[in-house]
Amino acid sequence: MNKDYPAGSFGHDLDFLNKYQKTVVLERDDAMVALVPAYQGRVMTSSSAGMGGMSYGWINYKLIEAGHKVAHFNNYGGEERLWLGPEGGQFSIYFAPGVPFTFENWQVPAPIDSDSFDLISANDTLAVFQKNIELLNYTNTKFPLRVDRSVNLLTAGQVSQRTGLTIPPAVKTVAYETTNEIRNTGKTAWNQQEGLLSIWMLGQLISSPTNIVMVPFIEGPEEQLGPVVNDNYFGKVSADRLKILKNLILFKADGLQRGKIGLTPKRAKNLLGSYDYDKNVLTLLFYNKPDEYEGYVNSMWQIQEKPFAGDVINSYNDGPLEDGSQLGPFYELEASSPAKSLKPGESLRHVNLTLHLSGSPAEMDTMLKALFGVTIEEIKSAFAQ
Repeated sequence: MNKDYPAGSFGHDLDFLNKYQKTVVLERDDAMVALVPAYQGRVMTSSSAGMGGMSYGWINYKLIEAGHKVAHFNNYGGEERLWLGPEGGQFSIYFAPGVPFTFENWQVPAPIDSDSFDLISANDTLAVFQKNIELLNYTNTKFPLRVDRSVNLLTAGQVSQRTGLTIPPAVKTVAYETTNEIRNTGKTAWNQQEGLLSIWMLGQLISSPTNIVMVPFIEGPEEQLGPVVNDNYFGKVSADRLKILKNLILFKADGLQRGKIGLTPKRAKNLLGSYDYDKNVLTLLFYNKPDEYEGYVNSMWQIQEKPFAGDVINSYNDGPLEDGSQLGPFYELEASSPAKSLKPGESLRHVNLTLHLSGSPAEMDTMLKALFGVTIEEIKSAFAQ
């Protein structure tokens, strides 16, 4: 391993990845992104300050070093990966037909877990991947499909054009956009009665005691829009870890206690993010949220009354399991597409735009106010003991 780059740097992680898997690097000035085709073309990590800069993605070094596949889920890490939903329920693609919804029976499908994607093309700023796969859901419905995925390293001008965000020149930035598409390659149409699929994007990032997830939400009465936040995925999140300020949800992303939150399409906006006030790192996730949709898949581990009334965005904070073991620690930012009834040859597309920004507290404060209507001190005060 290259000793010139310390642990925690992009150069260190790139050297590690290259030791075990072919790694594709996108690069423009100091912005760098590392992709691994063998891990479904996922973004393993990125940097806004070149090889010596902070590595933003969480990487499971032990599993990659071990060099063998494990049961249930090969959690290689990576700050942006493509999964498909739903996870649970009568249309689940993570449980074999008819089995109980228990961890022993849960299995991430190999095409989005351990199988390699085909690298179609790559240059300095764009990589394109593809994979033909077939999935089987809980009701024994088959889904032959093709996945197309591209990762595009963006300029500051492109970020502004897509989001309206103006980045101060002194702020170190890495920004990439992924376009993810599934196409029905079978001979029959997909329908709600037999189940539908959605594109589910997840990113595993480095947790810290000073890192807070921020989720803006649409205000309005519960009788019209439903609850502000769903925090019952792994047991209710305690009040000292989840705060609501005006129209903003704050969620601790410290990797110390397992918990997950989600927002429905009636509450969610097209933005979520996190801020580490010790490292002065702001992470943003923008995604395309259509105005009209059939529904969002429900991934709860049970037979569901409303299988298309699921959440559109989620955040997960890792923590110790009952036996004391732990997957990470890491935290996740997640966004999903709607489900869609696709005829043969039709496709569903989801676009994610991820940014990491690093600068002075004053610069970060300005951006936090503009994007989330909150200051650094207000974030700190919300979780003050």
